[in-house]
Amino acid sequence: QVQVIESGGGLVQIGGSLNLSCVVSGLPISRQIMGWFRQAPGKEREFVATISRKGVPTEYADSVKGRFTISRDNAENTVYLEMNSLKPEDTAVYYCAACSRWMVVETDYRKYESWGQGTQVTVSS
Repeated sequence: QVQVIESGGGLVQIGGSLNLSCVVSGLPISRQIMGWFRQAPGKEREFVATISRKGVPTEYADSVKGRFTISRDNAENTVYLEMNSLKPEDTAVYYCAACSRWMVVETDYRKYESWGQGTQVTVSS
């Protein structure tokens, strides 16, 4: 059984930083494209970042480019999202997901098969 567990969310002030982690069990992520997505209340789930199986290349949403960094440790079956210079519009539930498609990276959340329960990130103004 595949389990995806995100952690590291919380409340932070504008301009602050948070580091999210995503631990996967029951599935070797070395064979998976990994991605981070987020969903704010009343909004559709949106792409944040994705990383290829070997760690490069990566791709980011324009709204987070230059502020967020996605990385992975295949040996630890873990994916990370470092978030800096946080803004109120970054407030959302952040989800980690795995995709087995034979692509390099994948930005479409509908193509991901395994999802975590999400971790709340709140940026206070």
